[in-house]
Amino acid sequence: MVIGAGAFGGWTALTLLRRGARVTLVDAWGPGHVRSSSGGETRIMRTTYGSRAIYTSLAARALHLWREHDARFGTGLFVQTGALWIASQADDQFTCASTVALENAGRVLEALTRKDAARRYPQMNFAGTSSILFEPDAGYLFARRACDDVVRRFVAEGGEYRHAAVESPVDTRALRAHRVRLSDDSTIQADAFVFACGPWLGTLFPDVVGSLVTPTKQEVFYVGTPAGDERFEDSRMPVWVDVGPRVMYGIPGNAHRGFKIADDSPGPAFDPTSGSRDATSTRVKTMRAFLARRFPALARAPLIGTEVCQYEATPDSDFLVDRHPAAPHAWIAGGGSGHGFKMGPAMGEMLAALVLDGGVPEAAFRLSRFSQPGRDRRPKTRKWS
Repeated sequence: MVIGAGAFGGWTALTLLRRGARVTLVDAWGPGHVRSSSGGETRIMRTTYGSRAIYTSLAARALHLWREHDARFGTGLFVQTGALWIASQADDQFTCASTVALENAGRVLEALTRKDAARRYPQMNFAGTSSILFEPDAGYLFARRACDDVVRRFVAEGGEYRHAAVESPVDTRALRAHRVRLSDDSTIQADAFVFACGPWLGTLFPDVVGSLVTPTKQEVFYVGTPAGDERFEDSRMPVWVDVGPRVMYGIPGNAHRGFKIADDSPGPAFDPTSGSRDATSTRVKTMRAFLARRFPALARAPLIGTEVCQYEATPDSDFLVDRHPAAPHAWIAGGGSGHGFKMGPAMGEMLAALVLDGGVPEAAFRLSRFSQPGRDRRPKTRKWS
């Protein structure tokens, strides 16, 4: 049984099924629903991760699997635009480390001068930048559509999908007995469980996860481009990440929904079930100021859409993948921390192998990392990872 049909859960269920398991997948509101961390229109797909080799490797594997899925089923979930990394701080350790890591992995990261970047992308203002890098293999993924597609494929290949909610918090005694109760008082029995419930992991397992996964409110904006102007479409510019005092990022195109821009800075703690998803004036002002500086032609562009999703952040921004300490046949997978969606296919492979073949998860992902003497379990400001 896999609980949660987002990026981690959907791909895990599909991979388990393809490896011969009989799988039931459940989700409270449906794959890619608006409350989930895997919802929304698009997500950046990149392999640039500083010196974190484990994520560079996972992202490279995930990109291969996304391409493979698109080629096999003609889904068009990945759009290759390249990614532009813009650093506006003098000592940019992240981009320097990324250059070395990608070169070691045999991947390309092209350094651009300000003059080169301005010639290539005249719709952007590169004043005040310290380094500009271009990752040609990167692009973006259609997030909500991908979640729905994976579940449709799962059902078409013989999996069972149920629109249902798991009782919260999970009853540990029932879980030890291989049972999980649903909100309609029915129960499901299974040999193994994978809880890929994103921002709800802390409330499902308050004693095991608790504040180790903290949902934060993240605001996303779509601004309107001038009529007939193709400069801000994905055919004319890449996805971009601006690494400065704040990390801002954006995606052109977005299925003609508008020019997407978002602030990666952690927002306030947020209730993903009932929290208000209205935009705040403070974040709108921050977005406007950034547009005026980096995209002058959009300084007064109309705000045509907003979204609020949430990060499901761990204190160190690393994923959380481990057995439940009181029920070793139950796995907890989450802590995407704002960068997990792209990893879905690779995480599905990893979790399916752990469930079916046994083994120990990556040390960086284990629960035990937070029980070390002196280790602070409190959420911190998220570093760009």
